[in-house]
Amino acid sequence: MSTIFTKIIEGEIPCHKVAETDDHIAFLDINPIAEGHTLVVPKKEVDYFFDLPDELMQSTMSVAKHISHAIDEALNPLRTGVIVQGLEVPHAHVHLIPLYKEDQVMALGHNVSVSEERMIELKGKITAEISL
Repeated sequence: MSTIFTKIIEGEIPCHKVAETDDHIAFLDINPIAEGHTLVVPKKEVDYFFDLPDELMQSTMSVAKHISHAIDEALNPLRTGVIVQGLEVPHAHVHLIPLYKEDQVMALGHNVSVSEERMIELKGKITAEISL
């Protein structure tokens, strides 16, 4: 059974895509814990991040590194944090969370409200800084 991420990858569900490679897609989280919260998802459907083949895990982190630099340039956070939890969707993925203040809560489930208009703006800003 396809995960929600596979449905996004296959274009069955829309997303605010910021980047795509042959093996990965990156898009804004629809339940962000900060403005610009981005998911990096390997296109291969594997439930547990640490079950990814070594090469795919390494390339996932490489894509995440490039996307984090784009977030840093576009949104000017103190830095971009990373979470690899993997419980909310059974498809390996990396959360990239811009950290705007030192005491910012960086925990999934502590969502912030971001309007559709702002999501479109954030997507444009991050996409403009991508160099993959």
